[in-house]
Amino acid sequence: MTRWRLATMVTAAIGISYLDRQSLPVAIAAIQRDIPLSNTEFGALSSCFLLAYAVMYAGGGALVDRLGTKRGFLLIMTFWSFACASQSLAMSFGMLAISRFLLGAGEGGGFPAATKVIAEWFPIRERSTAMGLVNAGTAVGAVVAPPAIAAILTVSNWRAVFVACGGVGLLWSLWWARAMPARPTASAVAAMDLQARGDRADSEDRSSAPPPWMSLLAFGQVRGLVFAKFLTDAAWFFYIAWLPKYLYDARGFNVQQVGYYAWVPFAASGVGSLLGGWFSSHLIARGRSVNFSRKLALGLSAAVMPAIIVVTRVPVEWAIGLFSLAFFGQQSWSTLVMVLPTDLFDRDVVASIAGLVGFGGAMGGLLMNLVAGHLLDTGFGYQTIFSIVGLLHVAAFGVILVTIPEVALLSRRPRQRIHAS
Repeated sequence: MTRWRLATMVTAAIGISYLDRQSLPVAIAAIQRDIPLSNTEFGALSSCFLLAYAVMYAGGGALVDRLGTKRGFLLIMTFWSFACASQSLAMSFGMLAISRFLLGAGEGGGFPAATKVIAEWFPIRERSTAMGLVNAGTAVGAVVAPPAIAAILTVSNWRAVFVACGGVGLLWSLWWARAMPARPTASAVAAMDLQARGDRADSEDRSSAPPPWMSLLAFGQVRGLVFAKFLTDAAWFFYIAWLPKYLYDARGFNVQQVGYYAWVPFAASGVGSLLGGWFSSHLIARGRSVNFSRKLALGLSAAVMPAIIVVTRVPVEWAIGLFSLAFFGQQSWSTLVMVLPTDLFDRDVVASIAGLVGFGGAMGGLLMNLVAGHLLDTGFGYQTIFSIVGLLHVAAFGVILVTIPEVALLSRRPRQRIHAS
């Protein structure tokens, strides 16, 4: 089916984004031989990426709503691929920081574009499954990154890593430009939605432009999603930036060992993406409400996250297992949070809403990376940091329960302010 082929293309794009962003953490030991970096500076590099990522996650969503998914995604991928390759030219911390900022600016539009593709092409009964597939792309890229980068470092230097990663993105851009089909008609997608949800017929005017994305913050549901994402992505962006460095610094791994082990938690994250999305869709197919199906899956995902608190106190084999459990739970959670905007609002604004939610997540990651680097350089160990991140998903689930009492379509257009607070 066309929509599943399209979902596969988007999955590949998200995989490339995670390959690109993992290139620095996995190659950091080799980079530090040429460009010495403290923990604080390493955290700052991650935060440079996330600052631009946050801004473009919000702005990129609005951009995709206006340009459309084909042109918007093509522009986004091309830009971030060149930004990734530019890291190969870095001669100092400052040059690395500029390249990471540009990479974040490009990648910030990726998930809003992906969310819009799902909203345009999939009925509600299939959306969490499709989003699970797309979100599993994060695992594909992150699983490929450690062994692939280790292999490149074995035969070449760290600069070749960034050139190779950027080249993969440019190849995808050519594929997308040639193969992306036209957007399905609004009536066809509306028919799918009405059949799946049994919601009211859509009789309202669709001709007016989507509201400015900042006006969406009038909704308590949107603010709740933004804050929940702020909390949970603080943990996620810490994990993906610091896992290889933790293995280097605290467990004494070399590049080959990181390449051998670091992909395992990311593989588990892919399973979590697929299983979390499937489980929620399965409950809906069995007749349970969307509200019950989404919240049960979110609650189960959050429940496994505190196990990471003991990761520093167990042998390395168990540590990899605990990281795998945390990555599984995180990406199951992330899949469901990303599909909630499609449950709550119309597809013509979901990229903008996803952009705002992603902005909150990136800002949480930015803050956590700065805090982590500072704590490590001032004498606090990894145990303190894992104790913090292990509780963030539980807190975020509480935010979801309070701010989204019912997961259901709110209104034809956000400016009508139904359920707005």
